[in-house]
Amino acid sequence: MNYISIGDMAQQFQLRQHNVQLKSTMNQLTKEVVTGEHSDIARALRGDLTALSGIDRSMKLLTSYDVVTAEVDLATSAMQTVLDSIRNSASDTGATLISSATTSATAMLDAATGDAAVKFTSLISSLNTNVGGRYLFGGAATGDAPVSSSSDILSQIKSAISGVTVVSDIIAAVDDWFDAPVGSTGYRNDAYLGSQSPAGPFNIAEGERITVDVSAASPEVRDLLKGYALAALIDDGLAEGNISGRSILAQAAGERIIAGEGKIASLQGKVGTIQGQVESAQARNAAETSALELARNKLVSTDPYETATALEAVKGQLETLYTLTSRLSGLSLVDYI
Repeated sequence: MNYISIGDMAQQFQLRQHNVQLKSTMNQLTKEVVTGEHSDIARALRGDLTALSGIDRSMKLLTSYDVVTAEVDLATSAMQTVLDSIRNSASDTGATLISSATTSATAMLDAATGDAAVKFTSLISSLNTNVGGRYLFGGAATGDAPVSSSSDILSQIKSAISGVTVVSDIIAAVDDWFDAPVGSTGYRNDAYLGSQSPAGPFNIAEGERITVDVSAASPEVRDLLKGYALAALIDDGLAEGNISGRSILAQAAGERIIAGEGKIASLQGKVGTIQGQVESAQARNAAETSALELARNKLVSTDPYETATALEAVKGQLETLYTLTSRLSGLSLVDYI
């Protein structure tokens, strides 16, 4: 009978090779147990990665939508807070100015216009609100404050009404300054420093884009500013000594602020509509993400029971190999003599 023998060196090499293979398999199975996914996805899918690639692409796109919708949601929520504060302040200010205009008490008129002048400065500051490094009311230009200071605005209006003495003409001149088109001397050309284009468009979902067409140049904001500017001009000395003229100006200021309050509410409705669109997009994106995650799991996930069983089997084989190696290494020629 012929026997095939394996030398000691060859045997040791073979044992080492088995050891490496079993350890590699064990590491692979351990990773699959921990992650729940095939370590070699291409092999598990038999080389057809088309479906998986499509799912991964869609999930990355949805992740980018999540970032955009979160940013838009933050900006519009902050806008609503600012607009709500402006509207609440306007309610009291307008009524107080109209009330002061109907009395002959100059002290009451002075107090009302003085309060309105302070709130005018606060209003400008609110329109220059910055959230997360972005100015909210500058349209597409978010890097710089969109509105000049209240003192600068008043200086420009004074220049526009210089030489005008008739009260009704002063009121008309202030209105015209705020309504003047871009390219002509006025608020939108000289005091509003933001972009004439709206913020966006923002891609918030597949095939859905929105713009935030609300800025410090919006007509609703400019109409409110007219009233505050008139009141601030009175406080600064406009028509000084002309009690009747000051009363008419205060009346006009109060009427514009009250009318502006309603228009700011309308502007809040516009922002609310945008918020609703963003919320709906977020819900749809979340549902689509969940569906894609389930589909992806079906492609790449392993069977936990089968993987754990295979891991236990490999551990058993590795332990047997260690035992065999230990016994072989302990053999000695003396034992056979």
